[in-house]
Amino acid sequence: MRAVLLSTYELGHQPQALATPAALLAARGWHVRCFDLSREDPDFEALREADLAAFSLPMHTATRLAVPWIRGVRRINPRARLAAYGLYAQLNAEYLRSLGVHWIGRVPLGRTGYVVPLRDGLPPLEKYAPLRTIDGPKLVAAVEASHGCKHRCRHCPIVPVYDGQFRITSVEIVMADVRQQVAAGAQHVTFTDPDFFNGPTHARRVAEALHREFPLVTYDATIKVEHLLKHRDLLPMLRDTGCLFVTSAVESLDDAILERLDKGHTRSDFFECVDLMRAHGLTLAPTFLAFTPWTTRAGYEDLLRSLRSLDLIENVAPVQLALRLLVTAHSRLLELPDLRVGPLDPESLLHPWTHDDPEMDALAARLLKLVAKPGSRSEIFVRVWEEVFREPLDLMPRATVPYLDEPWYC
Repeated sequence: MRAVLLSTYELGHQPQALATPAALLAARGWHVRCFDLSREDPDFEALREADLAAFSLPMHTATRLAVPWIRGVRRINPRARLAAYGLYAQLNAEYLRSLGVHWIGRVPLGRTGYVVPLRDGLPPLEKYAPLRTIDGPKLVAAVEASHGCKHRCRHCPIVPVYDGQFRITSVEIVMADVRQQVAAGAQHVTFTDPDFFNGPTHARRVAEALHREFPLVTYDATIKVEHLLKHRDLLPMLRDTGCLFVTSAVESLDDAILERLDKGHTRSDFFECVDLMRAHGLTLAPTFLAFTPWTTRAGYEDLLRSLRSLDLIENVAPVQLALRLLVTAHSRLLELPDLRVGPLDPESLLHPWTHDDPEMDALAARLLKLVAKPGSRSEIFVRVWEEVFREPLDLMPRATVPYLDEPWYC
């Protein structure tokens, strides 16, 4: 039996969402080919000969990009069984079935993540987004130490699928995957877990195992503000085991919006977290939903002023200054009585919404164009500031912080 696994986008990382099912299928005797369509063209002969064509849909962008490929594979190989898996496959199951997809679900990893991802046949790490540092770029490994999440933030696409559940990947499997990527040249590891501190004891074991075996390899992870404050006793461990930065989905500095999103932290928690991370020598990389139906002009101006006063301009990827809230199928946001959205649009795969103030939508559109233009983080921040405040901004030169060279986040 022949299987072709296809990925269209995985945040600029070599796609583990291909490597894991490839290992599972190969262990069952399948002949497997993997194609990362964000980095390479597929072998069309392999597509025509496949008994199974499976699409990885972990993100909104990946799903939209996959639609024409699903139609194309169905056209050139009508006998192949089509499958889709990942968060957005399950969120958009009805639409995908209308395209001819036969099976929709998620990769059956088991309770302890028992399979080492099979990365042979994927594009080399050199093809993917590097880590930018003052010492030059470094190749990045992407490793999953857990999947799912025990929290139920309203805007998060993980929630309708996992509903507060998460599973760990065994330390042995994590390290086996790290080893093969370090052997391929990786000098830095991104832990792709929705939240590295969902299981803080497991996170410690993983971080310490990584540092013990590869003391020169650095890493980054995503951790909620709530968890950084609750598990502050683990921050020295992060620093001492080589954590270069922590990404945290702050989303907003407006307490009313944070409450609507059910984020589990407040504005003051975020400010405390900034100080706490600095006190422990750790870099915080906050992410935001800059535009929501409840964002005001004053609130957006406050966000810019706060990033400047907290000296976080270099810590924030420019696209975070223009991102708009996505209301996906089955989102918990639909529970909110004051959220007015249209029916799910099959083209965008979103419930459309407009702001009560048309100028806020216009501002978001203008800023999205501004942040897409080339420039350093500081240069782009100045553009955004001057567009919003209509006044010049002179910034003192700052040392850049390490960051992953990937411009999109959803």
